Amino acid sequence: MTPSSTDPSYAIEVRGLEKRFGAFVAVDRISFTVRPGEIFGFLGSNGSGKSTTIRMLCGILSPTSGTGTVAGHDIVTEPEAVRHAIGYMSQKFSLYEDLTPQENLRFYLGIYSVPEKDWPERSDWVLEMTRLTEARDRLTRELPPGWRQRLALGCALLHRPRILFLDEPTSGVDPITRRRFWEFIGGLAGEGITLFVTTHYMDEAYHCGRIVMINEGKIVASGSPDEIVRETCTGKPGADLNDAFVALMSRRACMDPALPAGAGPGAPDAARPS
Repeated sequence: MTPSSTDPSYAIEVRGLEKRFGAFVAVDRISFTVRPGEIFGFLGSNGSGKSTTIRMLCGILSPTSGTGTVAGHDIVTEPEAVRHAIGYMSQKFSLYEDLTPQENLRFYLGIYSVPEKDWPERSDWVLEMTRLTEARDRLTRELPPGWRQRLALGCALLHRPRILFLDEPTSGVDPITRRRFWEFIGGLAGEGITLFVTTHYMDEAYHCGRIVMINEGKIVASGSPDEIVRETCTGKPGADLNDAFVALMSRRACMDPALPAGAGPGAPDAARPS
């Protein structure tokens, strides 16, 4: 099926997407779909092709071949429309720390070309949603890491996109903040916003309704977290998603006695998805 800009069935649809850099194949003819309002996880170790895929879906990088639509826009012929239709939050804090939250919001309202008459309402909406109203006039660099993450997410939502790309959104924050952040993400999905998330925390991946795992440019697993564990770790009672990730990224079976527990490229510090 060829993606169609008039087909509302999918928020994101990818068919045979490929990206080559000379002789090197970074993304090898992958296909998947994401439904509206879904929390969709996209996981892979360093060099797996994950970041290249995200850049193509966000209209930043042109694919070598294949097709895809994001928010009803063709990623090949309408990259500018794609960029205006989505929100994006990078794993590295990208706001201006010498500005206040209110000033950062005003800057991004201009970047997203939100009509100036809507600025007060949009700013108040984001500050209330992110629980930063009382901190609106503090310097951003003085805010705790979790508050800065909420501000970055709020800035990505200013133009009210229906699809939000989150690249390791909880990297560097404490477990309590991570839990609250995912509660917030779940609330966004409940409002019909589609969340495309990467994370290197396997416990967080359980918040995703479906997951695609990519390794060496190819999709190696697709399904719900429980389905992936069950299908990958057959014969290993008590296996979890981290076991499945290690097995799939290293292309070994979970029951392989030569693979020590916690070893391999899927270990938290050894192969953090990027």
